Amino acid sequence: MSRLPRTPRLTLLGLLLLGLAVMPLVPDWFPDQSWVTNSRLFSFTQMFMLITLASNWNLTGGFAGYVDFGHTVFFGIGAYGTGILMGQGWSFWPALAAGAVFAMIFALMIGYPTLRLKGPYFAIAMLGTFVAMREIVRVWKGLTGGGVGLTLPPYLNRPLFYWVTLILSVIVVTLMWSIRRSEFGASLIAIREDEVGAEMRGINTTVNKITAFAIAAFSTGIVGGLWAYQNTFIDPDIVFLQSRTVELVMMSMLGGLGTVAGPVIGAATIYWMRDVVWANFADYHLLVEGFLLILIVLYTPEGIMGKLGSKNAISLQKLWTRKSPVEEESTETQPEEVS
Repeated sequence: MSRLPRTPRLTLLGLLLLGLAVMPLVPDWFPDQSWVTNSRLFSFTQMFMLITLASNWNLTGGFAGYVDFGHTVFFGIGAYGTGILMGQGWSFWPALAAGAVFAMIFALMIGYPTLRLKGPYFAIAMLGTFVAMREIVRVWKGLTGGGVGLTLPPYLNRPLFYWVTLILSVIVVTLMWSIRRSEFGASLIAIREDEVGAEMRGINTTVNKITAFAIAAFSTGIVGGLWAYQNTFIDPDIVFLQSRTVELVMMSMLGGLGTVAGPVIGAATIYWMRDVVWANFADYHLLVEGFLLILIVLYTPEGIMGKLGSKNAISLQKLWTRKSPVEEESTETQPEEVS
């Protein structure tokens, strides 16, 4: 029996997972609605948010090869943009859209200088941006409430957040699938593989990198605003959380950097596995997560998708140690030092 081509197989798998996510909330398909509790809806909402965030991170980290250790600064800007505007009397949806636009504008401003850096230098620059923005929010008490934080109007509607985050994650994953197969996506991969060569072939690398950066920031800003409204309270320490970025890196690495399905698989796997770790190793969960990260780097550097044979999966080590042919030629032709 002939096997289905790879793309239809992945599409069928995606539709199956989507059906499993939707089915519990449709009474005609799932008559026993007692299973649908606020606690379970909240858990799935968190997972959909992480799938969206990991896919956004993968756009710049996996597709373009720019590993961003400060990506959740856009999450924080989206959360604070939404919270501040709602405090000024805005309704939720306009405030959410404005918060995402603020995150995108900030990405355009910071992306132009930082995306000129490469490898660890870009990662450190974004980490510094993240820390600097957290301190700005902490000291700008008149606008952000400083360390006291902001309280948003309480609104408990778990089914609404479930559906909104599910639809958002489907839209973002579909967008990543479209980008990966577009000329824009091919340009990002060319930049990742050999940026100097891409420039020599006429690709405007600056515009492509900043465009990817802005798209990821806008979408992450939306998630930040949704999270703030659901949480009803924000302060710098819970919004600008460095471990959130580390988790996004782990999720993308476990699933497969540079693939569309990788962040989805990695986010779902780590989210539910973390629940098990919390339940059984509450005092040592950070130690267990750190050990897991070491195992991923050592034994599955190209992630689950790499193990399944995906040619698009790439390891973090290859991203940071890759040299363009021009750089390799320059290294090889350097004269030996005379002692």
